[in-house]
Amino acid sequence: MLSTPSTSAHRQRSARRVRSTLIALGFAAALGACSSDKDTAPPDLPAEQLYSDGQNLMAAGDFKGAAKSFEEVERQHPYSQWATRGQIMAAYAYYESNQYEDAVSAAERFIELHPGHKDVAYAYYLIGVSYYEQISDVGRDQEMTQKSEEAFNELIRRFPASDYSQDAKLKVDLIQDHLAGKEMEIGRYYQGQRLWLASINRFKTVVEKYQTTTHVPEALHRLTESYLALGMTQEAQASAAVLGYNFPGSEWYERSYALVNGKPLHQSGSWFSGLF
Repeated sequence: MLSTPSTSAHRQRSARRVRSTLIALGFAAALGACSSDKDTAPPDLPAEQLYSDGQNLMAAGDFKGAAKSFEEVERQHPYSQWATRGQIMAAYAYYESNQYEDAVSAAERFIELHPGHKDVAYAYYLIGVSYYEQISDVGRDQEMTQKSEEAFNELIRRFPASDYSQDAKLKVDLIQDHLAGKEMEIGRYYQGQRLWLASINRFKTVVEKYQTTTHVPEALHRLTESYLALGMTQEAQASAAVLGYNFPGSEWYERSYALVNGKPLHQSGSWFSGLF
């Protein structure tokens, strides 16, 4: 059967279309091959090697690099025993590099993934010290102080016999003293503004909540001053009596005793002198 001109032209156009498609497919395949060769990720390294690299970087003082290497252990070998070790070591490396937020996140994740692991106590300790290192002076916000105390108290509650708990207890004592100092600073400010009820509340907080701190004698004396300023003689005498019973040789007791006996002190450091 002879082809008509229109049929012949149609076949020619189809052939050209097929050839164009084949050429395009071949070009795309070639590009894909080039792209594949270029973007192929390097093969995973053995977990032991990655972990060892992290240790070597830490020994060299490159804690940031060490943290990344330890995290690579988990990324490349998520179900290996080395991944678990790498998680807690990454938290420690972040702590050593002063990346405290990352250290806390890594330690919290470790606790979440391995709640029964023997290193959970250490993870809580890392969280506590990461916040502890960020504690500011008493004149600033104490959020980090409180978070540190919470982490240490959780460690002490869950692992009372742990060596880390022993150090945590010492740090909690220091934290308590720090928080009490913050209350004292605010209380003294309120005294200076003659806001006696506000100052009383702050000093009572120190006496009742931070009984083992070094600020208690002064807090009792300031209570005596504030009560007297409000004309609450009985309460002032009670505060002075508690001060005298617990800290009989204290300079603060001598001042309070003079105040409640009608002998205002004109010494440096006495808020009561010159208030009226």
